[in-house]
Amino acid sequence: MRNDLDMALVRAFLTVVEAGGVTRAAAALGVSQAAASQQIRRLEEALDCRLFERVGRRLVLAPAGERLLALARRLLAMNDEVWSSMRTPSFEGEVRLGVPYDIVGSFVPAVLRGFAKAQPRVRVSLVCEDSKIVREALKSGGVDLALTTETDCGRHGETLRTDRLVWVGGPGGDAHLKDPLPVSLGAPSCVFRPVAIEALGKVRRDWRAVCEVSRMEPVHAVLEAGLAVAPLLRSSVPARFEILGRDSRLPPLPEFRINLYAPPGLSPAARDLAEHVRAGFSGARSSTG
Repeated sequence: MRNDLDMALVRAFLTVVEAGGVTRAAAALGVSQAAASQQIRRLEEALDCRLFERVGRRLVLAPAGERLLALARRLLAMNDEVWSSMRTPSFEGEVRLGVPYDIVGSFVPAVLRGFAKAQPRVRVSLVCEDSKIVREALKSGGVDLALTTETDCGRHGETLRTDRLVWVGGPGGDAHLKDPLPVSLGAPSCVFRPVAIEALGKVRRDWRAVCEVSRMEPVHAVLEAGLAVAPLLRSSVPARFEILGRDSRLPPLPEFRINLYAPPGLSPAARDLAEHVRAGFSGARSSTG
């Protein structure tokens, strides 16, 4: 005879452990305290062991409860994964996502990894250009969805995150002390370029362009070589580089918005990818503070 665990009982057990007591667990589960206590008793009867003990006024795990804890977490995670996977509609087709160079490496891989796992039959075509070009591609139908970095947010857009533009240099480098200042400015279409030039102009700092492309590989190369400084979003700065502070004689730079443009009339697959993008940025926000 096979014995199957009731997942509601397993969830109640974990909730009691995480909440530190039946009363708070009952509130989290949306049931009465008596019902939560009954679920724990039913699980103990099914497993034929005692899961909790009272020490004074505290409820602590019994030895059997300690053995169950890790197994229950794995079991519940697998249950939730199966439920989510089977309840998510399966789509087919292609979605074209436009992303600027400055955030493609820091945020997009995790989003695409999660989407590919959830929707393996949908092809994602990545169009990587400066934000201005990505917005134009969205208007012309060249992409279905667009991520951008901008100082404001346009029609059909939503801001997923705000992030400050910072000056970045190579570790231990002295490019920021040179006069004129060697700067990697990005291509003429780069949204950071006019902002950086205006900021340098306000403090009357002479500068010269060292690298004028927006792709990150050349920008990172000149930074690593100590040949220039560059304006980058704080969240996109690789750990091997140094964010230059106020003592660097460089002017402060403004905040930018990371925006998602998901216009009306999207295909179901594109709408689902948009949800994955939102979820990805929400997770990045909570993990980075």
